[in-house]
Amino acid sequence: MDTTLLIAAAIKIAVFIGITMSFVSICVIFERRFSAIIQDRVGPNRTMLPLSILGFKKDLALPIGGLTQPIADGLKFILKEDFTPSYVRKFFFWLAPALVVVPALLTMAVIPFGSPMEIAGDIIPMAVADLNVGPLYIFAIASLSVYGITLAGWASNSKYPFFGGVRACAQMISYEIALGLSIVPVIMFFGGLNLGHIVEEQVNNGWLLLPLWGEGLSVERWLMLIPLGISFIIFTTSIFAETNRMPFDLPECETELVGGYHTEYSSMKFALFFMGEYAAMVVGSALIVTLFLGGWSIGFGVDNLLPAGAWWVSLLHIGVFLGKVTFFILFFILVRWTVPRFRYDQLMNLGWIVFFEAALINVFLAALVIAYPSIGIIGVTIGFALLITATILLIIIAKGATKKPSATAV
Repeated sequence: MDTTLLIAAAIKIAVFIGITMSFVSICVIFERRFSAIIQDRVGPNRTMLPLSILGFKKDLALPIGGLTQPIADGLKFILKEDFTPSYVRKFFFWLAPALVVVPALLTMAVIPFGSPMEIAGDIIPMAVADLNVGPLYIFAIASLSVYGITLAGWASNSKYPFFGGVRACAQMISYEIALGLSIVPVIMFFGGLNLGHIVEEQVNNGWLLLPLWGEGLSVERWLMLIPLGISFIIFTTSIFAETNRMPFDLPECETELVGGYHTEYSSMKFALFFMGEYAAMVVGSALIVTLFLGGWSIGFGVDNLLPAGAWWVSLLHIGVFLGKVTFFILFFILVRWTVPRFRYDQLMNLGWIVFFEAALINVFLAALVIAYPSIGIIGVTIGFALLITATILLIIIAKGATKKPSATAV
């Protein structure tokens, strides 16, 4: 293997791990600050370094407000007693936290976080693994985290964590189906699964949800906004459910399950669950940005005016990508602190009865729009009529499935 490519791959791995883990820490301070603003209170503003545990008289307060809060959280988890109850199934009890955090980190490997950079005559893509099956790889690896959550509940050998693990398993499976179906129109539109090529297509012809330059100005492209917009809504909502964030945090709701699947965990094992949730939120935000909002693209044709392969252009695009991801992370936090938690039956109905059917119908709607140049207005009219009929039938079936049985006298 070329030495330049090998060194570039090692640097990209280090950078991607550093960015992901840094964003996990940044998410903590974002969560604390943003929730404080929403609730009209003071967030962390004077986090101190605990020098008193080393024998000093006072802790040291750094003049940077609460920005050291992530460091304090990390030290707290490291210094806390790592207690393992005697009644747990120890091997699986220790394995479960790793199965939650590792898939979240591995899925980031296929996300293109910047434009390709030219080094010593070689074009280096700004992704650790430039795979031609990027979304499939993400779904395959991300789905493994459900095993970690389920094992955590089962291995705790306690009924409340077990309930939380079962809930998490049912929830993630139900929303993974809608999650996969929701991006089928996106794949049909681009005709490929390489995330780097998907971003390049948006650079030239407009972002998926903002087609304002290139071939994005055509009538057919604007008609595609209908199924693509539906895909965006379903995909984003399903990401919330996949990450167990409010209003979909039923697997760990305090009022019903004490603490959910990680009730018996402490110290760094609990921190791994904590990190896995935030890492999944970062990966979900990055995937939304890549598929629907141009990834690292500045937009409006500006990218094509910049010299391709220049190092400073790649760094600029990395900054743009991180800015978009930060926006969606703040959106995740905003929803958590403003939308109340669903009931569990509402959660499952939304996944199986609303989103599953809506995503399936949306696939056929996108197919009709894409096929319009080939089948003409008559074919589209017939197809649309059949689609409306199928939609009405699905709605009738869904209403029958959700209808509560009438009370009978005993």
